[in-house]
Amino acid sequence: MTPAPRVLILSWEYPPLIEGGLARHVRKLAERLAVEGLDVHVLARGREDDPSEEDAGGVLIHRVREPERPSDLGEFVAWIEHMNADMLAAGVEVGDHYDFDVVHGHDWLVASAGDHLAKRFRAPLVVTIHATEYGRHQGWVDKHPQSYIHGVERWMAGRADRVITCSAYMREHVADVFGLEERRIAVIPNGIDPSELVPVDDLDSLRARFAAPDERLVLLVGRLVYEKGFQIALEALPALIDRLRGVRFIVAGSGTAEYELRAQARDLGLDAYGTFLGWIGDDVLHSLYRIADLTVVPSIYEPFGLVALEAMASGCPCLVADTGGLREVVPNEDVGLRFRCRDPLSLGQMAERLLSDAELRDRLVAEASEHVLGFDWADVARQVARVYAEAVVAPAPVP
Repeated sequence: MTPAPRVLILSWEYPPLIEGGLARHVRKLAERLAVEGLDVHVLARGREDDPSEEDAGGVLIHRVREPERPSDLGEFVAWIEHMNADMLAAGVEVGDHYDFDVVHGHDWLVASAGDHLAKRFRAPLVVTIHATEYGRHQGWVDKHPQSYIHGVERWMAGRADRVITCSAYMREHVADVFGLEERRIAVIPNGIDPSELVPVDDLDSLRARFAAPDERLVLLVGRLVYEKGFQIALEALPALIDRLRGVRFIVAGSGTAEYELRAQARDLGLDAYGTFLGWIGDDVLHSLYRIADLTVVPSIYEPFGLVALEAMASGCPCLVADTGGLREVVPNEDVGLRFRCRDPLSLGQMAERLLSDAELRDRLVAEASEHVLGFDWADVARQVARVYAEAVVAPAPVP
C-alpha cells in the first residue's frame, strides 16, 4: 500500500494565533487535506503558552515560540528574518523524524525557511501568494522596507516549483509583476464553510446597539489599511445619509489607517451616524453580517474578497468595488452589485439602489446562497493536492 503523501505547510499565523485571514485559510486547507488522505504537518509561529506540538483537526502542528511582533514595519522585517531562522531550525528537527514529499509556504513571511527546508528535504516547494507588496502599495515599492519585501516576493515566486493564487486576476498580476509564465501558476480560489459563520444568540439586542428598527445598517469590515478603500466608503456616506435618512454604519477592524479614518469620519460629520468597533472576534463578526442591511467592500486592491463571500454566505446583500478578485467573487448582478472602483459617487448610487429596494435585496440573498456553494473547501483541497502531485512528478529547476 502506497503511504499517504506527507506535506509540511509553513505559515506565520495559525489558530489560535490569528493576525488576519491567512490563519483561517491555512487551517481549513490543512484540515481538509488531511480528510483527503494526506499526512499534513503545519510549522507555524506560536505564543509562549501554546503547545510546541499538537494534533488538532487531523493535522500535526509544530509551533515555534516567538516574541510579540513589533508594530514598526522596519523592525517587523528584521523580526520576520529572525522568525524564519527559528522556523528553519525547528523544521530541520521535525525533518529528522519525518520524510516530507512537499513543502508549501504561504506568502513572503516564510519564504526563507520554506526554501531551505525544501532543499534539505529534496522536496518541491509550492508557494501560495495571497497578495503582493506591489499591489498593496499601488506599485510604489522603491523604498525600504517595501523594496525589500517586493524583492523577497520576486525571488520566492521565481524559486517555487509551483505557485498558487486565489484568483485569475492574481495569476495575471503575479505573472506580470514577477515575470512568470502563467502556466506555472495555478488558480485555486479560497474556500468557505458557511456552517462556521455562527452568530451570537441575541441578534435583536446586538442590532439595537447600532440602529433603530426603521434604520438601515451599512457594514464595513476588514483591515483598516489604504488598499481596502474604506476612505472611499466614508466619503460616500454623507450624501447617502442625506438622501435616504435613517442610515447608520459600522466600521469593524483595526489597522494602520484607523486614526486617519476616524479623523475623516469626524471631518465629514459622521460621528453621530456610526461606530468604529476596532478589532473584533469571529463570533461578533459573523453576527454583524446577520444584522446588517448591506455589506460594502470598497477595496482598491483585492486579490480575492473573502469578506464579500462571508457576507453573502451569511445572508447579507453585498456591494463591492469593480476590481481585482472581487469581480470573480461577485461575477454579476445575480449575487451582488458592483460600483466603479475609487468612485464615491458610484458607491453611493449603488448603495442607495440596494437599500431602497427590498425585492432586489431578497433576490440577491437567495442567489448568493447558491453561489457560495461553489467555494467548497473539499474542492479547494483536491485542487491543491493535484498541484502537489504535479510538483513531485515534475519539479521546476531551482534557480
